[in-house]
Parts: sequence; structure tokens; C-alpha cells
Amino acid sequence: MPTLIGSVQRALRLLEAAASHGGGAPAKQLAREAGLPLPTAYHLLRTLTHEGYLRREGGVFVLGEAAARLGHGGLQQKRRSMILDSLAHFRDVVGAPVYFAVYREGEIEVVGVSDTPANPACEEWADFRATGHAHAIGQCLLGQLDEKARRDHYDRHPVEGITPYTVRDMRALEERIGSLERMQPVTERQEYALGTVCAAIPITAGDAAATMAISLPVHQESRLLAVVDRLRSEVGALLSTLSFSISI
Repeated sequence: MPTLIGSVQRALRLLEAAASHGGGAPAKQLAREAGLPLPTAYHLLRTLTHEGYLRREGGVFVLGEAAARLGHGGLQQKRRSMILDSLAHFRDVVGAPVYFAVYREGEIEVVGVSDTPANPACEEWADFRATGHAHAIGQCLLGQLDEKARRDHYDRHPVEGITPYTVRDMRALEERIGSLERMQPVTERQEYALGTVCAAIPITAGDAAATMAISLPVHQESRLLAVVDRLRSEVGALLSTLSFSISI
């Protein structure tokens, strides 16, 4: 039988008792509900308060910020799991690796990727955040920003070639972004990774710029537009699920 730490068990019972009272409860009541002697309860309550798991207000104890973070972490994990399940669905439908990314706080963030051994995702050999100009995900996200936000991004992440096919400079990139039609796929051929072609579509996910993308080996380039069109047709039904990613 594994060794159990009694003090941890007692502290958890106190937290459970406190959580059952939205307006808080005094130490004597929490001790009684947790089945603990009052001196023991006082000692544990002081420790839990010091660590931020409880907060004392007007003679009663309520859950503190640290306890709230525990719950938020569980919610984040649930949301992330929902997103990955959705990406796996899209992956199976289109038969290609699927990516979901957002532009948040001035950076490109790939929230989730779903692939299979038979259809592996593109390896992140150069930081996706710093090379947004070179891949379809980044170009799609940058295209959803205003000019000022893009300029700020270029100041922090200069446009530079990482393969022989990468867009050559900021002016060329801006011309490309300016030519994009609203809600149309953004495609790139070996600009980020040799041997790989990618396509990305802008999506609505809360107030943030967001995108979903697919990648294929270059010898399957003829499939690219058909695959991304299929992805676009599938996205709407699960868009509400994907919007959870914004708070992750």
C-alpha cells in the first residue's frame, strides 16, 4: 500500500470544505466539516492562507487565487484537449497534417498540430514565431493585422531568407499580403522548409487573428488547393470549439 501523507489529506479536506461555501466559512465550521481538531485546522488554515490557497476576509476563509489557478489550469487542459480532438477530426477528413495558430500579444503561436506517422507535420526547424514571413501560417496571420501591427512585427522579426524560395524582403512580402483576397487560402512553396508546401485559411476565433493550415510534401503539390478547400468546408461546424484556444 502506498504511503499517504496525512497532513496533505487534511489540508485537502479543508480546501474542499472552504470550496463548498461561496461566501466563506469560519475556522470552527471548516474544522468540523473536515473532521479535524480545531488546533490542527488553525495550523493548516494559516499555511494554506500563506500559500494563497485560502484568503481570510472578515473572520471567514474563502478560496484564494492559487486555488482558482488550479481550477483554471484544469479548464485550460480541457479546452486544449477539445482543440486537439477537433484538429484530429479535420486531419482524418482531409488526409493531411492540420495546424491551428493565433496571433497573440505580438507573437505567432501554434496552439495545436495533428498529424499521423503516414502524414507527418512539418518539423519546426526554425522558430515559427520568428519566421512568420516564410510560412503560410505566419503570412495568413500577418495578413489579418493592420499595417502598424505588421510593421511592429517586422521590427522584432525581420524578413530574411531561410530557403532559396523565401520571400526576399519586407516590400515583397507586403505586396503579397496586399494582393490577398479576403478569406482566401494563403499558399507557400518551400519557403519555410524544402520539400514542403503549405496552405492556410483565416478563421474567426474570438477577437484574435487565427488560422488553420495544412502541409504536404512537394510531390503532392497538385493536391494542395483541393485539400485546403476541403478543410475550409469542414471548419464551420466546429468553429465554436476552436475559439476556446484564445484563452489557453
